[in-house]
This record gives sequence, structure tokens and C-alpha cells, in this order.
Amino acid sequence: MLGQILPAEIFAFMLVFSRIGSAVMLLPGIGENYVFAKVRLSLALALTLIMYPLVRGDLPLMPISALALLLLIAGEIVIGLFIGGVARLMISSLHVAGVVIAFQSSLAFAQTVDPNQGTQGAVLSALLTITGVVLIFVSGLHMLLFLGIRDSYELFPAGQAPPLDDFAQTAVQLVSSSFAIGIKMAAPFIVYGLVFYIGLGVLQRLVPQVQLFFIAMPAQMLMAFLMITLVLSSSLMVFLNYFEENAVRLLAGP
Repeated sequence: MLGQILPAEIFAFMLVFSRIGSAVMLLPGIGENYVFAKVRLSLALALTLIMYPLVRGDLPLMPISALALLLLIAGEIVIGLFIGGVARLMISSLHVAGVVIAFQSSLAFAQTVDPNQGTQGAVLSALLTITGVVLIFVSGLHMLLFLGIRDSYELFPAGQAPPLDDFAQTAVQLVSSSFAIGIKMAAPFIVYGLVFYIGLGVLQRLVPQVQLFFIAMPAQMLMAFLMITLVLSSSLMVFLNYFEENAVRLLAGP
């Protein structure tokens, strides 16, 4: 009897680990390149140990054929990647806002490696992304992601084929909404840049002798830093509200 129970429990544990491990690999603040692989693996195992008793009754029986086992594990990995990808797409709104703000403030030439995106980007983009991730953990919104992993077993039962059409539609909607939120966060800088450049054009027409380049660049940077001081907190609140609403709607389930 023990020889029959033990393989079934190992299979069920690894099935849960497949979904949770693939989700943890992409979650913001946890699945970053600067987080050690051992830390991510330990967290994935800890979450699996916690959630395994909660979802054990919803897991299918161990299949006999190797092909069915492979398809079952692949489906769980796809669902986990979808959960982590949803959180990653919501974080991309900060990257969009940082890029727009950098272009409007003439700071786009200041490039650095963005640890959250894994690519080179504007310094302001990296600042907003890191600050947003810190605020997610400080405010406790990261618990919604863990809740979403738990509730995913009700939305996407183990053993059933993942709804790839719904996944693709959700991804398209999130890309669109993240871009819109990024533009909304950078809206004060867009208005400021428009007014600033119109003023420079009028000044150039009125006083052609003035060397606008030597005046405009320092003035634009100074005004940009002033704008960042005034609206940064409000912009991050817009992002936190967006993250919370979408996490509840898409991850935490009904």
C-alpha cells in the first residue's frame, strides 16, 4: 500500500510545484535576475508545501502513460507562466511611464541597466520600476499574487487544458491597459513638455539672437526635476490602484 501511495503523493507535489515554480520565476520582485536562484527555488518549495494540502483534493490521478504525464505538467507550467506574466505586464506600465518622462525631460540619454526589465533603459524608468516593486511589497499587495496562485486551481483546474485563447486575450488587454496607465502617469510631463516647447518656439521667433539650446536644456531638466518632486507620489498611487484592481480581477478570482 505504501508503494502505491508514495508515488501518487510525489506526483501530486511535483504537479503543484510545476505551477507555483513557473509563476515564481516571473513574479515581480521575486523572479528578478538579481534574486539568487536558490532563493527563488526555496520560496517556490515553501509555497508548494503551504498550498499542497489546500489543493490536494482538486488534483487529478497520476496518469499511466508518459505522454499524458508530460502534457499534464506542460499545462501546469503554462498556467503558472500566465500568472507570473500577468503580474509582469502590469509592472511594465512603470517602464512606459519612465521612458515617456525621460524623453519629455531630456534625460533619455542617461541610460542604465534596468534590473526588473533585464534590458538597458532610461534611469527614470529604472527608478520608477524599482520604486513600484518596493511599494507593492510594502503595501502588502504581493499577497494578492500568492492568493491568485491559490485561486487559480478553481479558475483553471489541474488536469484540464489551459484556455490559451483567453490567455492571449487577457495578455492583449493588459498590454493596452498598462500602456494607457503609463501614459496617464506621465501625463503631467507630456503637458509640461508641450507648453515648454511652444514657449521656446515663440521665444525663438521673438528674439532670434538668443541661443535657446544653452538656455532650454538646463531649464528643461530643472523643471523636470521639480515636476518629479511634485507628482511622483501621485503617479505611483495611480499605479498601485491599477495593480490592485487588476490583481483582484485577474488573479484573485471571483
